[in-house]
Amino acid sequence: MTHGISYSAQFARRLLVGVCALALAGTASAQSAEGPKDGPLDKFINLDAKDTASKLEILQHAVYEQAQHVIALAFATEYAGRIEMKRVSYPAADNGLIPGYVFRGAKQPPGRRPALILVHGGFHEHFDHSWFWMVEQAVSRGYVVIFPEYRGSRGYGDRHFRNDYGVTDVADVLSAADFIARQPDVNPDRLGIVGESRGGMVTLLAIQKQPKRFRAAVDIVGLTDFVAYMAYKPEYRRQEVARESPSFKGQLPNDNLAAYMAVSPINNVDAIESPLLVLATTGDKIAPLTLHTGRLLDALKARGKTFESKIYDNAPGGHVFMHGDTPERDDAANRLFEFVGRHLKP
Repeated sequence: MTHGISYSAQFARRLLVGVCALALAGTASAQSAEGPKDGPLDKFINLDAKDTASKLEILQHAVYEQAQHVIALAFATEYAGRIEMKRVSYPAADNGLIPGYVFRGAKQPPGRRPALILVHGGFHEHFDHSWFWMVEQAVSRGYVVIFPEYRGSRGYGDRHFRNDYGVTDVADVLSAADFIARQPDVNPDRLGIVGESRGGMVTLLAIQKQPKRFRAAVDIVGLTDFVAYMAYKPEYRRQEVARESPSFKGQLPNDNLAAYMAVSPINNVDAIESPLLVLATTGDKIAPLTLHTGRLLDALKARGKTFESKIYDNAPGGHVFMHGDTPERDDAANRLFEFVGRHLKP
């Protein structure tokens, strides 16, 4: 771990403790005297609410937002002079704005180059230090990178926290592809997409919805069957997923099966045209191999699709093996960049 990351992590902890203390001390009365202020939290959460749940929600999103600023600062500090990072708000398909990050070499030569869309996973995750290494690897190889913080990502206020699984996330990632393709230093015909976990699911859905959009795609431990996913998750998570997504209408698969099948990439493998690399490991308890990646590989093979794969044997970290400093992670990274490089030619 570098000194930049260590220092930033300490700074982050101190800042978050301070934010929590201030929020807890002032939540009850701070807003009433001055009235509403500008900003995403004021627009979508009733800051004058007296109930404890609303106060905690205000605090939660305030902490999330401050954490994002710390992460951005950590990246800028560690890669100063090497990688240019720009926070962007790009247009969504429904005319909203989606936050994200664009990364490019600080001293890259003139000309157009290929771009990679990196898609994070997680229930309400976001850009964090675990993605730094992949951004660095991509930029050092000549790619422009966009990291979309699709709806459902935390750190951008209450409204952005809400999402529709397999719908708004996919739409926002495709909008990110449109945005990066319009940049003057990007060749719009040389786009690749890489997604992990939920991001792998989004990646598969994206190349199914726009089969000719991406010249290379990489699915890392992706969820391929959302019906299966809902079968083995704990009840609190099942209820949370069903409640959050407008498409699911608060219903579990037994009451709204079609909605869950519609966002399961395993049901539309026929639509895939992009060359695809699939990376996974045995021992994955979040997206078990036999339920997700294994069935995807069988379907790709049966339909004669262009794909490559590598399944590791109990890679350290299991579902998050790509975030460890291990031989398996290094091998997977080499395979990933060799694959996209073959098709995108950076």
